[in-house]
Amino acid sequence: MTEDTQAGKQAGSAYERAGVSIDAGHRAVALMKNAVARTHTPAVLGGIGGFGGLFRAQFTGADGQPMTDPVLVASTDGVGTKTKVAVRAGKFAGLGADIVNHCANDILVQGARPLFFLDYVAMGVLRPEAVANVVTGAAQACEALGVALLGGETAEMPGVYVEGELDIVGTIVGVVDRPKLIDGSRICPSDAVIALPSSGLHTNGFSLARMALDGLDWQEARADLGGQSLADVLPIPHRAYGPAFDALTAADVDVRGMAHITGGGLVDNPPRIFPAGVGMRIDTASWTVPPLFELILERANVARAEGFRALNMGVGFLFIVPAAEAQAALNALQASGETPWVIGIMTEGSGVEFAEAQVEDKLTGVSS
Repeated sequence: MTEDTQAGKQAGSAYERAGVSIDAGHRAVALMKNAVARTHTPAVLGGIGGFGGLFRAQFTGADGQPMTDPVLVASTDGVGTKTKVAVRAGKFAGLGADIVNHCANDILVQGARPLFFLDYVAMGVLRPEAVANVVTGAAQACEALGVALLGGETAEMPGVYVEGELDIVGTIVGVVDRPKLIDGSRICPSDAVIALPSSGLHTNGFSLARMALDGLDWQEARADLGGQSLADVLPIPHRAYGPAFDALTAADVDVRGMAHITGGGLVDNPPRIFPAGVGMRIDTASWTVPPLFELILERANVARAEGFRALNMGVGFLFIVPAAEAQAALNALQASGETPWVIGIMTEGSGVEFAEAQVEDKLTGVSS
């Protein structure tokens, strides 16, 4: 054994005594490498392992034609304390889909098509299989959306993260042609609001959910959850709404605004895109709140009004379209496999009003 090799071995051993395993990091990369590579399109130059990801930008629209004024749209987010749910349930793969779809939905609100994604996964003590499950889940979500998983970081940080826990952050970059940028400025009173369901809590409200449900048996099949257990339903990944938007644009529906229902729920998210003097009325009788949300509200003794702010209450995404195009929008979404409904109407005013009113009656010829 040479002196250099012996010194390297001693240094490596010292690093491991400090709580960091370089070999575990290499193993994690090896386990996820193939899944990441499958997301790479011809626009990606090089492969996994470089110091920076290389992406050759070719800004074309869905029709393949060059954009007239391409604008980059970027977003960074995490999955919050859903990581603790994954640890308790022993299900990590969904966290990768969670962060990809959450970020993709955020830039979709402005009409942007995602180009590439980067992830950050950190643990106190690196567990290669768990990290690989997360990143493989992210890669599968990227592949489904046509997004390149361009790079990322796996960090082992003893003393910063509690052993057994993990943290996840994602960054996405997309593009939209400026003439097609959707900023909500064209929203008018009487426009229809069409909703799509969430797949569950998505990536928000888990601190409340864990407080409410902590004392229950998460493995027990529950009649109030249709025979499923909490370990089944809580980790269900955040879903993506890009294909639904594609269905609307293919049908030439004028999408004037969109809202991704994340932290802040139906109370705080929609107003982020309202022009001055315009509000929204939501018909709370237009859908049935899923049993999981009802269980959380009951167990936490939370008022329903607070639930609409802390949780998505079964509503994942909103499209705002002209009233005259509401039926065409419903038809296009249903044809694409979605289960949309008219959840409300835009009004004069501000903010969001909740009422049990049949807003469909005000949208002539529309039925959800």
